[in-house]
Amino acid sequence: MSESNFPTQARVVIVGGGVMGVGLAYHLGHEGWGPDTVLLEKAELTSGSTWHAAGQITHSTSSFSLGKCVDYNIELYSGALEAETGQAVTWHGCGSFRLAYTEDEMDWLRHTLSVGRTLGFNIELVGPDRVAELHPFYNLDGVLGALHTPDDGHVDPTNVTMAMAAGARQKGVRIIRRCRATNITRQGEDWVVETEKGTIRCEHVVNAGGTYARQMGEWSGLQLPMTSMTHHYFVTDTVPEFEQLDRELPVIRDDKLVSGYIRMEQKKGLIGIYEKENPNTVWEDHCPWDAENELFEADYDRVMPWLQNALDRMPIFAELGITRDVHGAISHPPDGNPLIGPAPGVRNYWCCCGTQIGIGWGPGLTRELARWMVHGAADISMRDYDPRRFGNYATKEWQVIKAKEDYCLRHEIPFPHFNRLAGRPVKPSPLYERLKAKGAVFEEVYGHERPRWFARDGVAQEDHYSFRRNAVHDVVGAECKTVREAVGIMDISAFTKVEVAGPGAEALLDRLVANRLPKKVGGIALTHMLNRRGRIELETTVVRLAENRFYLVCAAFFEQRLLDHLEQNRAGEDARVILRSNDWAALALNGPASRAVLAQCTDADLSNTGFRWLTAQQITVAGAPVWAFRMSYAGELGWEFHIPREHALAVYDALWAAGEAHGIADYGSFAMNALRMEKGFKGAGELTNEVTLPEADVMRFAKLDKEYLGVEATRESAAQAEAGQHPWTCAYLEIEPDGEIDGHGGEAVLLNGEVVGSTASVAYGHTVGKILAFAYVKPRAASPGTELQVLIHGAPRSAHVLGEPAYDPQSLLPRTDAVAEPAE
Repeated sequence: MSESNFPTQARVVIVGGGVMGVGLAYHLGHEGWGPDTVLLEKAELTSGSTWHAAGQITHSTSSFSLGKCVDYNIELYSGALEAETGQAVTWHGCGSFRLAYTEDEMDWLRHTLSVGRTLGFNIELVGPDRVAELHPFYNLDGVLGALHTPDDGHVDPTNVTMAMAAGARQKGVRIIRRCRATNITRQGEDWVVETEKGTIRCEHVVNAGGTYARQMGEWSGLQLPMTSMTHHYFVTDTVPEFEQLDRELPVIRDDKLVSGYIRMEQKKGLIGIYEKENPNTVWEDHCPWDAENELFEADYDRVMPWLQNALDRMPIFAELGITRDVHGAISHPPDGNPLIGPAPGVRNYWCCCGTQIGIGWGPGLTRELARWMVHGAADISMRDYDPRRFGNYATKEWQVIKAKEDYCLRHEIPFPHFNRLAGRPVKPSPLYERLKAKGAVFEEVYGHERPRWFARDGVAQEDHYSFRRNAVHDVVGAECKTVREAVGIMDISAFTKVEVAGPGAEALLDRLVANRLPKKVGGIALTHMLNRRGRIELETTVVRLAENRFYLVCAAFFEQRLLDHLEQNRAGEDARVILRSNDWAALALNGPASRAVLAQCTDADLSNTGFRWLTAQQITVAGAPVWAFRMSYAGELGWEFHIPREHALAVYDALWAAGEAHGIADYGSFAMNALRMEKGFKGAGELTNEVTLPEADVMRFAKLDKEYLGVEATRESAAQAEAGQHPWTCAYLEIEPDGEIDGHGGEAVLLNGEVVGSTASVAYGHTVGKILAFAYVKPRAASPGTELQVLIHGAPRSAHVLGEPAYDPQSLLPRTDAVAEPAE
């Protein structure tokens, strides 16, 4: 290519020509940005991790968002892409089975079945006889059942990528091969991409660098957490039994014994293994720029236990030789989910990397990224993939520890609330050791350690995993009872805490929040920040600490999203954005005795007159200055205390000592979730980038007569809701309990046998003795009193829509006044 033909300007430059980068180019073309998009690849397309992928894809996923992606991908691979581009993709629609040997695995499959029914998948739970009928060569000793997904299959990774490249070119995308990027920097409002053939200025840059993505991020001062792990698959000699078949056998996913997959590769066998111990990393510091179609020598010792099991499960392979071993590197982020979305702290730098299953997930995720880039929001929840879910605690050393952990979990049961323990604690609160000694079982949220529940009554202080109720159920029930009947205290230091201060603070915030800001100092408002499509970016509490000083509190994992939203939507306001999350701790004190407990620790007037509901005051507790907010996520009389970290332990100890006479107890996030569900308070599971405020049914926290980012789309959505024309609405359900299985979110909701939506959050309300859920359903299914069914573990349960909170529907308890002392 001559220098005169090399582009010097583009709207979008994608760096990386694997299935992710090409998939994004293809979808940007479909969104209308094709002629303004350039893709750069240092070698040939697919010469990184894509070329050595095994290419399987399955509907067997319990992730609602990934389910939408894989369904789209299978439709694309099985005909749509070839019909559009004229290029063969070599689709093998052989179907697949995921086997279960234990009741826990069967429960996993039952839950996956419920999610699949929500999404309209062709999916069924079958017995070993059906597996044997369709796959007569597999040793089914010990198998209890299997999830059959007949529309699954596998595809040639190179052909898929080349077909999408052809489709991208047809839409005007320019693809430049043998052109290595050497630097990416920010200059003014542009990104500058330096390459071996020239420099391109662009508005948007996309890191689709695969195993190079982390070191590419470092060019721009970014820390993109991922580690290259190596994975094996093996191809056998020709299998005589396969030569007589007139159809391809289904792919077998054997998580327990093989820790991987087994399928046909033409008339040969293919065995893929994710070993569950001693995983192997490569290129921890730097992936060589000259790596191309790179493979490593097979390490048979490392995978032998699972390879031996595979041969035992497929006896017809046992005497065959291995004709090909493939041992290649794949990117693994710390939690296993890809990095899809904006990079932290910068504008228009997009991540499209860290994808360990590029063929299975790639096209669907890149379609959503294209929508995000072009229209301002994706159409599925991107919370699990947003690169901003990690903070600066994600050092290289930590990344390696977590990537190894993730690799070993690749074929383990994804239990509800599965707790990944490696590399922790990272950001313990000042109360961590004290609460640990009192029985706390912690979870990690944005690096913070937050208590889930507290061991008691002989229940071991460790995670207890099941899809059914277990010993933790009653422990959480006891914590809820204490909060409802006495007083409970919780370490909520993990919450994001941000201060916005200065002469322009009010103007900046008022343009970004849908509700009115508190007018008076000490006022508190619950509100939401939106994107230009009117979709929800995050929910936040706003407290007016002073005339020009505001304090924002939101969920921990939205910290960087909030910071970016504030910084990137400035209009010249004189306002400082100050992160307080690491400097301040926080406590919640809730329950009918909370006022009596607090009164022993402060001289402040705690009556309704002296300290009104939904107001804040700076008070002294146990001699320490704290900001006290009279509010309660539990729906009780209560306060939150936001405290400089150095005073947190003293404040906790004082409140605990004062509360002992009132039966005080610690509680954790599991109880908090059950309590908020009883109150009908929506959380992050309901308030996602998929929905508008009217669809989420939270318009009581929004105003249509003020101007803010996303208001036009909100007004349009509100008009649709008024006319009954919105696509879905968030309904509050009561579900019939069976005393054993309560549900976990993603379950299908049915009206007269028809799927009309799915659950977002499900929890048992210990106080009211009911299973409660939020579900997004079609408007005709959302009226209070509507009788529905919810498919829990594959079986329908009776349910109905509630018109008010299951507990204290008039919210009288949080406003409880002090009882006057009798005169002497």
